[in-house]
Amino acid sequence: MKIISPIVCFIFFQLVCGQIVQAQDWPELNRYHEANEKLKQDSANKVTAVYIGDSITDYWIGASPDFFADNHYADRGINGQTSPQVLLRFRADVISLKPNVVIILCGTNDIAGNTGPSTLEMIQDNIASMAELAKVNKIKVILCSVLPANKFWWSEKIQPADSIITLNQWIKLYARHQKIHYVDYYSSMVDEKKGLKKEYSDDGVHPNKAGYTIMEKLAQKAVRKLL
Repeated sequence: MKIISPIVCFIFFQLVCGQIVQAQDWPELNRYHEANEKLKQDSANKVTAVYIGDSITDYWIGASPDFFADNHYADRGINGQTSPQVLLRFRADVISLKPNVVIILCGTNDIAGNTGPSTLEMIQDNIASMAELAKVNKIKVILCSVLPANKFWWSEKIQPADSIITLNQWIKLYARHQKIHYVDYYSSMVDEKKGLKKEYSDDGVHPNKAGYTIMEKLAQKAVRKLL
């Protein structure tokens, strides 16, 4: 029998443990940890609203930094995330900042299957859980429609258009029943093929500057009404 060197065993153990540690932060809680700590210590600049979601929210601050800075908004979007990941970091990235309002926008990546198969009911459960967490912590909630898309360039087999429409119908109805504000980005940005209008996007999924301008007007109207 061949005996494995203790040194080889130690190196293998370190490599495996390192990979496990790196893989543990599935919701990416570390992404905004340092920024959150700074905000919590800065009592002079209280966060008015937190925008949380996936890449559509993540890229928003890059397109319109003044929109966030001037209004004391915090952008807590993370590229590629699905609703269970957003839910797992909701306490750290929203509740701990004690904003007046939270704007929730997610579901696109669930439909695309970014973290595995997901039913519309699963997405709905996660969105409802976020809304309930916010309300319990006296944070006013704005639920947003998922943006239109008739194809995903990174998941070409998926045909998302009708799933997005069905999910948006549920979000709108849930918001009405729970007396939560609903922002309808979809109706203002959809084209005749159930996709995102070309003037509002360069890739059919993510808004460009013109697209974010539309979203800002709609979101700002809802936030100001709540404040």
